[in-house]
Amino acid sequence: MRRGLLILSTLPSLAIIIFIFTIRIKNPILTPSATAIKPRKTLNAQFSLLIGILTRPDSYDRRHFLRLVYGIQSSPIATIDVKFVFCNLTKPEQKVLVALEILRFNDIIILDCAENMNSGKTYIYFSSLPRILSRHYDYVMKADDDVFLRLAPLAQSLRPLPRFDLYYGFVIPCTSMNPFVYYMSGMGFVLSWDLVVWIGKSRIPANDTFGPEDKLVGKWLDMGKMAKNRFSEKPGMYDYPGTNGRCSHELIPETVAVHRLKRWDQWLDVLNYFNITKQLKLSNFYNV
Repeated sequence: MRRGLLILSTLPSLAIIIFIFTIRIKNPILTPSATAIKPRKTLNAQFSLLIGILTRPDSYDRRHFLRLVYGIQSSPIATIDVKFVFCNLTKPEQKVLVALEILRFNDIIILDCAENMNSGKTYIYFSSLPRILSRHYDYVMKADDDVFLRLAPLAQSLRPLPRFDLYYGFVIPCTSMNPFVYYMSGMGFVLSWDLVVWIGKSRIPANDTFGPEDKLVGKWLDMGKMAKNRFSEKPGMYDYPGTNGRCSHELIPETVAVHRLKRWDQWLDVLNYFNITKQLKLSNFYNV
């Protein structure tokens, strides 16, 4: 009986060892280049865009899902990099599991901060980039992890816009079409690189980091008399139908971003609407 209990007690540990050993074996079908969110580089790239998806360390499943969603998208006119952004790790298991993600995908930025919503995370994200990146981008985006971005339409929307002093997104309030009044929704907004550098150097943002962070970005730019080029992407950016009053409307073909995807059925509805798996080819390996 003791021996039987001993065997049962070792099974979970044995399963973990087998799992770790298995992922160390290189699978010719599942290589890093096939699964990571690769930089979308193209010979005809007209500009570059970094998308930072603000999330939390424990959101492993959401990150893996978003890697699938964005890993199969690209734009012929832009080099687009997607990174997941969160604050310092606080649990022993995070240091192992997140390290595995970094080794496997190399798509994570860990900021020097305590995880928060309204205590400076967005400021630290933007202000850190000029120091930690080895290159600069024409545009930098801050996005939520409950938003679906269509990379090709997003790039097409940015294509004719200035590369300097630019602030782009979904202007609040929902009914407004004037991008120069108030601020851009946190679902996803874009700043040109010069504004990212300004946020890192100016005392205006540094002295005002506590509060609704997306609103604060608009406030900083207004106080500094920055972002003279402002553009609101309506109706292409919006909240999922029925989730947020006038900020919501039905799914439309010209969509750039759909926000407030909190449930899997909402994600599936959106992915089916845009037929995101249309690239799937016939194969003897599966029948989908």
